[in-house]
Amino acid sequence: MKAKKRIRDVVYHVIVFGIGILMIYPLIWMFMSSFKETKTIFQTAGSLIPNPFTLDNYINGLKGFAKVPFLVFFKNSLFISVVATIGTVISSAVVAYGFARFDFKGKKILFAAMLLSMMLPAQVLMIPQYLWYQKLGWVGSYLPLIVPYFFAIQGFFVYLMTNFIDGIPKELDEAAKIDGCSYPQIFGRVILPLITPALVTGGIFSFMWRWDDFLSALLYVNKSIKYPVSLALKLFCDPGSSSDYGAMFAMASLSILPSVIIFIFFQKYLVEGISTSGLKG
Repeated sequence: MKAKKRIRDVVYHVIVFGIGILMIYPLIWMFMSSFKETKTIFQTAGSLIPNPFTLDNYINGLKGFAKVPFLVFFKNSLFISVVATIGTVISSAVVAYGFARFDFKGKKILFAAMLLSMMLPAQVLMIPQYLWYQKLGWVGSYLPLIVPYFFAIQGFFVYLMTNFIDGIPKELDEAAKIDGCSYPQIFGRVILPLITPALVTGGIFSFMWRWDDFLSALLYVNKSIKYPVSLALKLFCDPGSSSDYGAMFAMASLSILPSVIIFIFFQKYLVEGISTSGLKG
């Protein structure tokens, strides 16, 4: 029996490893291709080993476009992602606290509307949102990419944190009330420290989604100096002439580093936030 179990474990891990390699192979190919000469990338597409090995793609990519270094685009993406993530986490936590701890008229209807918003395709809202932001004079700035996230527009994070807060015993709130804490104090001193895994989980997902957001930047940012990384990468492709795929792959490889680093350092909180949300304390 032990031998059969060992064989099953070996086969299972081999299959999982093979599937994992298959899933990340495009990333590996992109990273290795960033060290190839641009003219040889597709000529040697079947080989991962660069021959010859070169760093020119990274040097050319970091130079940017029209005297705008590519690091400027990284700075733009970092600003948008960090500020929008802060707004998402704070607003989602406040709304989730209201859903989890207060009874008010229309609560079920609002909660159902929040769930329905999770199922609504973003493309449905694209035109009305654009017209609205255009009337506000926000088109051409970062405001459409940042301000809405301070109003808990992403139901997924509200739902996640609501389930997490539901798992916190209400006796802790009552004990804090006896000690003279107001509702904002209970939220800040009792609830927030206990939902740290959910906050970090929401922060990781929000940062990654904002960092990778191409369509919103394409709609609302109309000056190249304001481009985030996701939009700036397309500048390497010129349908009218030659495209610098080597530099594009090099900058694309660098662009995934922030998400990878954040995931590595906060992986523990991510797993805890997803696995324990909805469990009663």
